[in-house]
Amino acid sequence: MKKLLVYLKDYKKESVLGPLFKLLEASFELIVPLVVASMIDVGIAGHDRGYILKMCLIMAALGLIGLTCSVTAQYFAAKAAVGFATKLRHGLFAHIQSLSFSQMDKEGTSTLITRMTSDINQVQSGVNLVLRLFLRSPFIVFGAMIMAFTVDAAAALVFVVVIPVLSVIVFGIMLINIPLFKKVQGGLDKVMGITRENLTGVRVIRAFGEEENEIHKFDVVTDSLKRMQEIAGRISALMNPLTYIVINAGLIALIYVGALRVEAGILTQGQVVALVNYMSQILVELVKLANLIITVTKAVACGNRIESIFEIPAGMEQGSTASDGERGTVEFDHVSLRYYEGGEEALTDIHFKAKRGQTIGVIGGTGSGKSSLVNLIPRFYDVAKGQVLVDGTDVRDYALEKLRDKIGVVMQKAVLFKGTIRENLLWGNENASDEELWEALRTAQAEEFVMKKEGKLEEMIEQEGRNLSGGQKQRLSIARALVKKPEILILDDSASALDYATDAALRKSIKEMPGDTTVFIVSQRASSLLHADTIIVLDDGAVAGMGTHEKLLQNCQVYQEIYYSQFERREAEE
Repeated sequence: MKKLLVYLKDYKKESVLGPLFKLLEASFELIVPLVVASMIDVGIAGHDRGYILKMCLIMAALGLIGLTCSVTAQYFAAKAAVGFATKLRHGLFAHIQSLSFSQMDKEGTSTLITRMTSDINQVQSGVNLVLRLFLRSPFIVFGAMIMAFTVDAAAALVFVVVIPVLSVIVFGIMLINIPLFKKVQGGLDKVMGITRENLTGVRVIRAFGEEENEIHKFDVVTDSLKRMQEIAGRISALMNPLTYIVINAGLIALIYVGALRVEAGILTQGQVVALVNYMSQILVELVKLANLIITVTKAVACGNRIESIFEIPAGMEQGSTASDGERGTVEFDHVSLRYYEGGEEALTDIHFKAKRGQTIGVIGGTGSGKSSLVNLIPRFYDVAKGQVLVDGTDVRDYALEKLRDKIGVVMQKAVLFKGTIRENLLWGNENASDEELWEALRTAQAEEFVMKKEGKLEEMIEQEGRNLSGGQKQRLSIARALVKKPEILILDDSASALDYATDAALRKSIKEMPGDTTVFIVSQRASSLLHADTIIVLDDGAVAGMGTHEKLLQNCQVYQEIYYSQFERREAEE
């Protein structure tokens, strides 16, 4: 949690002024019981109305000044807390963006969302309350005890007993609750995960009639969260009754001692009232402190969770070497890949070279490592052995931005963002002209359906492209990559939703693109790769064959099985 306080550095003034004004308010508040005591002992006892009025005006002035200080303190505290949370959220988001795919896969999307939202909100509340109450409440508690000693040392001994007992209760409950609230936030991660999974997969759930099972799974997870929250809540709930018992016991002792000393003529009635007021102030402040401790306990637990994400080192160290080889070349030099340290190899000893302007096809069964292979080119993952060379330079020696500027990637799952078609296409090149956008749409076989849209390039796309078909999303994703005019274009099974005629037209138009772009096509369809310069056949992460379609059809059993099974099926359908 301490490491996160660096995000408060731009709010030093507010972080000092907030507690300072709270201390001023508390100082005025500590004077009030003495004013009341003087009013009773001098004004009321002497029937001096002028003195009583004077003391009332002083109390009103103290209250007004205290209110002004309180409002000012809350303004500065809120400004610092909100600014801190904003900077922390920016920092956390930027750090998450620097993590590798492996690290993000390991942590999980749901927990990252929880830490970005709920955890930071809890930390913000904690910072706000700390700036307002962390100094004020202890100041009032110990200040009241000191002021009590100025009134009467013997009666003040009650405070000396009460305050340590209260401190043990408050801090003991805090120490118990910190790990409990950490577990609660972990349970919230699980609820977030299953909720996200159900909302994104709602169509599949309903198609298989699994609503009841999913509701049961959700109930189990939420019931577990509820039990953890109840345990933490019950322990937190002990704070108020225990502190009230101690304070009221202290009040009884104080009144008893005060009565005896008034009868003995040592104390006046006003002084006893002042002592009771100081004890009441301690009670009020401890109630506030109890709420502060609960909030701070949650904030510390959440802050530690956020800090654990920051402690994950940036996924990939970047180089600065400029490429010195032929543009558009890609070479795999005996490459192996593991997604996790100690895990099984997803790719084993991959070795080939793609020259500029060539089309490289990648085919294989499900789980054979096709996507893993092409994901190494833009360095979404790092190799375990060997090296991947782009333009003759190891991808690990590039600055990631420079490397990925050379490469256009179309993922397996077509991902579009809420906004216009133009805004989505400009991700490829924010300075692209309309002519370049339409050229990319034409190449991607998307011009026809975009022209039919009422807004054309200004047509709105809903979140995740819900108002488009699968094929339309894929073609727009391809167009977005083409707008970039990359040296290397990677199509990772990105035409699976297209019919055979559109797929063929797409491959033809990409082949005819100017600029000698090196193209990697990952596909389950053998027909999509027939005219590739080289086809790489993968089987369980290893190369089962490599060559042209004709060569593989003669020499590679895995390719033969894929090809003949697909063409036999097509013929049967016809």
